[in-house]
Amino acid sequence: MNTIWKLPLGLGLLSCSALPVSAADSLSQWGLGDWGGARSKLLEEGVDVFVGYVGEGASNVQGGYNHDRTARYTAQWALGAHLDLQKLLGWHDAEFQLLVTERNGNNLSYERVSDPRTPQLSSVQEVWGRGQTWRLTQLWYRQTFFDDALDFKLGRLGVNEDFNSFPCDFQSLSFCSAPIGNVAGDVWYSGPVSQWGLRVRYNINEQWAVQVGAYEQNPSNLDTNNGFKLSGSGTRGTLVPVEVIWKPSLGSASLPGEYRLGYYYSSANANDLYSDVNGAPHVITGKAPKLRNSKHGAWLMGQQQLTTHYGNPSRGLSIFASLTVHDKATSAIESFQNIGAIYKGPLDSRPQDDVGLGVARLKVNDAVTKRQQLLNDSTGIDDYHNPLYAPVQHSEYNIELNYGVHVTDWLTVRPNLQYVRHPGGVYEVDNALIAGVKLQASF
Repeated sequence: MNTIWKLPLGLGLLSCSALPVSAADSLSQWGLGDWGGARSKLLEEGVDVFVGYVGEGASNVQGGYNHDRTARYTAQWALGAHLDLQKLLGWHDAEFQLLVTERNGNNLSYERVSDPRTPQLSSVQEVWGRGQTWRLTQLWYRQTFFDDALDFKLGRLGVNEDFNSFPCDFQSLSFCSAPIGNVAGDVWYSGPVSQWGLRVRYNINEQWAVQVGAYEQNPSNLDTNNGFKLSGSGTRGTLVPVEVIWKPSLGSASLPGEYRLGYYYSSANANDLYSDVNGAPHVITGKAPKLRNSKHGAWLMGQQQLTTHYGNPSRGLSIFASLTVHDKATSAIESFQNIGAIYKGPLDSRPQDDVGLGVARLKVNDAVTKRQQLLNDSTGIDDYHNPLYAPVQHSEYNIELNYGVHVTDWLTVRPNLQYVRHPGGVYEVDNALIAGVKLQASF
């Protein structure tokens, strides 16, 4: 077995052997077991300790910028605790959460799939990114009032925890976390990055809710040596997202759905992608880009279960789709769309497995394409293989087919195939076929 594939298995086995696990514990929802009943007792008293692991391996089977076949592995550890303050301290409807994460490993997208001059717009390993380092990812207090109608949350937050939220049962970044954070990451900081923020939500009824947030706009929080930075130095503005949430129940089986419509506004200054201070193309004049005083975008997304499996609501077909749009003056990616389906419990012999299929498109801003074309025209370089040529970007497409094997209540193994068309949005780069595997474990 190649060493690169031994690593995640070795880490998992090491973690499982850290504490003695009884026969009863082996059936637990945790890989480390119930610690002889201590963990369940803590949970009853209001303390939920969690240790999570996500590992993702990927190999370039065919195509891509570099045809030299290899494999890359990246992973994230998540260590934290959730405290029910009502049980612990008698604080009515209050809770606290702490989460520290560590990312490590390498990314196949940058090393094989895309042209280094124009990295892949998505990633074939979603858990890679924002620096391979330790970070304080969550440190927040939450309080609800009026029978949970009014909901406040404040502290160190990732915007995707509450806004434009999307589950992460795929390995491609195109189908994970918050789509906004994946394409507008210069202003929208999703986990593992955190920033000071506040979210206020009003639950109108069981189906409808509205929420607004305010988050520190501080690029220094992205630096790998600032994973535990708590000061506000370097703040440039505020990110304000607003969202309406609708959770209907479909049909007589009351099949769950969730739909979100939102808008974000960043008050931080942003450079114009095309024009200089005088309105001419800055790639030609060499003058400073025109400075814009804000950046904004919007999203629409939905998830809906459509069927049950012979009346079993825990099994059946669900679909999802999302659309994000961004202002054309400052956003390198103009729009993003994805659509897909997940079937839970496809086999009677494997009722907790699932199979998923997703298709996504990332559209590069026309201003970026025009700027790259102008640069090549000005230099007279039209040979793509010339190191000084500026690759011209258009749209990138990502497809993933996966099968989630529910090994135990604490471990899911998800082999997958991915197809990347026009990596980086560059037509000259060969389409890539990627074989991957994702491990999701709760210790």
